[in-house]
Amino acid sequence: MLQNAVSDLRPPLTVPNSLDQDVPDIDYINEYLAENEHKELLKFLTCGSVDDGKSTLIGRLLYDTNKVYEDHLSALLRDSSRLGRTDSEPDFALLADGLKAEQEQGITIDVAYRYFTTRARKYIIADCPGHSQYTKNMATGASNCELAVILIDAQNGVLDQTRRHSLIVSLLGIRQLIVAVNKMDLVHYDAAIYERIQAEYLAFAKGLNFTSVSFVPVAAKFGENIVEPSVNMPWYEGATIVDLLEAAPVAVARDLGHFCMTVQRVHRPGTDFRGYSGTVTKGLIHPGDPIVVLPAGIETHVERIVTMDGDLDVAHAPQSVTLTISDQLGVNRGDTFVSPQYKPQIGNELFTNIVWMNNKPLVPNKSYLFKLGAKQLSGKVSTIVHRLNVNTQVLEPCDELAVNEIGLVHIDLQQPVVYEDYETDKTMGSLIVIDRITNETVGAGMINHNLSSGASNR
Repeated sequence: MLQNAVSDLRPPLTVPNSLDQDVPDIDYINEYLAENEHKELLKFLTCGSVDDGKSTLIGRLLYDTNKVYEDHLSALLRDSSRLGRTDSEPDFALLADGLKAEQEQGITIDVAYRYFTTRARKYIIADCPGHSQYTKNMATGASNCELAVILIDAQNGVLDQTRRHSLIVSLLGIRQLIVAVNKMDLVHYDAAIYERIQAEYLAFAKGLNFTSVSFVPVAAKFGENIVEPSVNMPWYEGATIVDLLEAAPVAVARDLGHFCMTVQRVHRPGTDFRGYSGTVTKGLIHPGDPIVVLPAGIETHVERIVTMDGDLDVAHAPQSVTLTISDQLGVNRGDTFVSPQYKPQIGNELFTNIVWMNNKPLVPNKSYLFKLGAKQLSGKVSTIVHRLNVNTQVLEPCDELAVNEIGLVHIDLQQPVVYEDYETDKTMGSLIVIDRITNETVGAGMINHNLSSGASNR
């Protein structure tokens, strides 16, 4: 068979050269740390249907970029033998699947985070599970990523779970996509199959809000088109996975004029000090600058910017600092400091896209806790506007949302909150839904737009 004929072209598995080197001296370590400190960071996720090869692709990425320690490589070979998966190559998925249950079942259950670097960038990878019952885990992994790698098994083509993950990725504001058509070795590196899958996926994804969609045919098990081009697919002249990751634009916050910080903790160690701690999410702030406390709308001034290393002359995103202010105000956890020129939305009625995560369905008018940043308050879903069919992208009327379903709901909160549209600001536009009795997170939401006529667009 062609598969056997081309197998001799693959390089044998070897221990990376970097693992054979002597332990570097302290100067080399300091130079390495300094070099990597200033590299750009790209956070991306891998997702797709079950057994499409997500963990294998990550394992191969780590191995082919020389980011597998010698003891990890020894454990990989040992575990591959123990689990009976030694073929011509070890099972690279074991480098990403950390739970014992995952290794024994050969699937990903929880979101696994891995880290590696290239000469150009640093990367954080979220390896998300493929089973439909773990869709909530996938949504968690995608929430902070800037790019998604969707894997499709060349033998199966585009499946329902592929569409589900693509839709969630789009809803979560990820606009860059790499579609890796994996296991090309099992379809004899047939270009026609790759092109058919590419056309089918593009037909589905045209209604989603992706700004960039790149396709790569890969055989992750053998590292083909992962880091190095494949010799078995000469008909593909495009970039490898790593080439695309290194070229992907990285979003950098440039909104320096609109300061924003949500109070996460109020410090009062004595009668002579009251400070408000939080993370600056956008903009700059200096001592003496005016700020507005929301949702109350009271203006005051910053007196000091306090840190463990002493006071600062300026704070910027994403620093965590403690601010003192010039007036004695009733500022509480969850309140928001903003610059006077910044006008976020304030209201207690929201349209929100919800990914439901609980086996008990979401039903209207049941009381829940809603957490927006550091602010937690009571409320209810007054109306389920529609459910989104992930296969057809049709909006369907419904009375409840079952586990892993996605829908647009109207939330009625007992108090006004400060927020933004999720598309504008992921930090201020996201929320979680908490069951009041079990304290379990039962849903994740992306605010769509303001509904209440009484909300302020200050």
